[in-house]
Amino acid sequence: MPACSSAGFAGAITVSSTAAAAPAGTRVETISDPDALARLRPEWDELLEQSPADSVFVTWEWLATWWKHLSPGRRLHLIAVRRGAELIAIAPLMVSPPRPNRLVPFRSLAFLGTGSAGSDYLDVIIRRGRQEEALDALAPCLQRTELAIELGQVSRESCMAMGLVGRLARQGWERAEQQTDVCPFIPLAGVSWPAYLAGLTIGHRANFKRRLSNLGKTFDLRFERAETESERRAALSALIDLHHLRWRERGGSTALYTPALLAFHDEWTRLALERGWLRLFVMKLDGRPVAALYGIRYRRAFCFYQTGFDPSFARYGVGQVTVGLSIKSAIDEGVDEYDLLHGAEPYKFDWARQVRELSRIALYPPGVRGALHRRLEELGRTARRTARRLLPQAITDRIAGGKGIAVEPARSA
Repeated sequence: MPACSSAGFAGAITVSSTAAAAPAGTRVETISDPDALARLRPEWDELLEQSPADSVFVTWEWLATWWKHLSPGRRLHLIAVRRGAELIAIAPLMVSPPRPNRLVPFRSLAFLGTGSAGSDYLDVIIRRGRQEEALDALAPCLQRTELAIELGQVSRESCMAMGLVGRLARQGWERAEQQTDVCPFIPLAGVSWPAYLAGLTIGHRANFKRRLSNLGKTFDLRFERAETESERRAALSALIDLHHLRWRERGGSTALYTPALLAFHDEWTRLALERGWLRLFVMKLDGRPVAALYGIRYRRAFCFYQTGFDPSFARYGVGQVTVGLSIKSAIDEGVDEYDLLHGAEPYKFDWARQVRELSRIALYPPGVRGALHRRLEELGRTARRTARRLLPQAITDRIAGGKGIAVEPARSA
């Protein structure tokens, strides 16, 4: 078999023969058939467990579900590297269509999961101890595509993909990088709930305790976690309703909005419940759902994904109390970290003091096509910045949202 072959790609991308060959003994396959993606699941799970890139957002469950519901117009371009029968790396990529709305008429490669689902920490999955040979095998296949590569929501401090970036840059690819967001997080290893509360600011700690006490005195307070399929369906429905209630007065939300996004979250939460990962909480006051929090427990971390609450109960601080109780639950489970994921909303820093930076890294191939692609991207960014300066915020929000609704800050509570 050639060092770099195409598996199941009807209308495969034409590749050049100028890139260096993969290291001897490795076999590289480009997978474009979703059925082949499904068959890869057992090996994917085992590889991810042995990879520094291990994150819920690069699990087979998250990315395969994303592909099923949120990939119209894209083509699967997953690259698998093997040494003998052993899978040593997966680059979970896709070919994105041209973006005429951004003045860029070229296709590009991007991570699966990029876009509306809000995936963080996207990366190349490489087995520990096999990084160098895996990267040496992947880089030539990416060179052969002659497509620009756009890697979004990557954590530079712990990203396997940075090795690919360096290899391609040494082959003459142009590199552009910008910090795009931060993920506030709370280290919790060995921390008790009283110790965590003691580390909060005096004002925030007092507000939380007072509001929790008042809720318990005023209502029959229940904070319930979905643990069965029927509870999952009811809790997800409550979350969606409460999230949109929360954002209605601000012009609406692009999260949990389209039929495709709703189908994604319905299937993903079902899979997550089966795997024991789902942490979907609903706060009820006198039996009425007033707040909900959508979290994920993966390995030793709790990921805060989405929230919603009834604005008519805002004076009781139900949103704040829900976040606090979810942190307590995470501590009770013994997690090492509570990750609030991307977004620098002020309320997150009431709870967290540390952040991880997320970046977008773009790579453009040598030659006229790559240079033109980069120039058009720069012109598009300049035009969008100019529009934001000159147009009222409400108008630019509607333009950005594409559906006449305001763009919501990422996963706001």
